Amino acid sequence: MENRYVKDVRLRLDTSVFPDFEGVRGSGDLAAVVGALLTIGLVVAVLMLVISAVTWALSAAAGNYQVASRARVGAWVSIGAAALTGAGVAWMNFLIDLGTTL
Repeated sequence: MENRYVKDVRLRLDTSVFPDFEGVRGSGDLAAVVGALLTIGLVVAVLMLVISAVTWALSAAAGNYQVASRARVGAWVSIGAAALTGAGVAWMNFLIDLGTTL
């Protein structure tokens, strides 16, 4: 005579469960929207890097070291923002590829 609990556990282990990716409307468009936002963020970060670098060079050449210091900080912050945004794109693509294998 088999234990009812063992039979119930075996039944649960044999059941396959898969996520329903079509359960949320617009889930396919979500990847496109997030990708577009990350691209815009990357473009803005690169533009800020160019602006900060030019300001840093001009103010250092003119002898205005206070503005040069602030522009240098702006350049480093924009480099960090560009790196994080680029990493965000790679992370999002990794998660989308991982999600399709579930």
